[in-house]
Amino acid sequence: MSRKFQTPVGAPRGGPPSSPPSAEAEGAPLHDDVLALREALAGVRPLEVDTVPLRPPPPPPIPQQARRDEQEVLREMVLQDPGAGELEMGDELMFRRDGVQHALLRKLRRGQFAVQAHLDLHGLTSAEARLRLAGFLQQCVGTGLRCVRIVHGKGNSSPGKLPVLKPRVAHWLAQRDEVLAYASARPVDGGTGAVYVLLRAPR
Repeated sequence: MSRKFQTPVGAPRGGPPSSPPSAEAEGAPLHDDVLALREALAGVRPLEVDTVPLRPPPPPPIPQQARRDEQEVLREMVLQDPGAGELEMGDELMFRRDGVQHALLRKLRRGQFAVQAHLDLHGLTSAEARLRLAGFLQQCVGTGLRCVRIVHGKGNSSPGKLPVLKPRVAHWLAQRDEVLAYASARPVDGGTGAVYVLLRAPR
């Protein structure tokens, strides 16, 4: 049984279907990809910001230990008893135990006593500073020293410019029986970042 074939609509009878017109017939070169890309991207504008943060920046670190130190300083200033004597807390520290003459304190403030030893507490924690101070004073009294200098710092590098060791050293010294008086040092010896300490003579 023979099959009948129909010629596709639009195709010329008696020959193969005609091919679509080529690009060359339209007058456009085949290799002009750049021109075609430019035409496709016509009207496209670049983004003003070409980087997008993947996550928000982390918050600044909170100095938790420094805050605890500040709170402890304030608590000690309120609760601790400096002992028998006159204690002045401020930018300049002064203390004299009962029985010590004002003239002796003035002489100490003026730096008229020879400083025989000094202790620098910079960079120490409060616990370390207290132990170091106690051992230093015990050694000084044991060797018969009468005037020493303690460097506690001004707190310029502390958060809020609040000194941490300064008020603590003031209270610690006032609670030591071997301390007769102390006063902030002259500028040449550290100013308000240090104190002259007058010690009791060995018994």
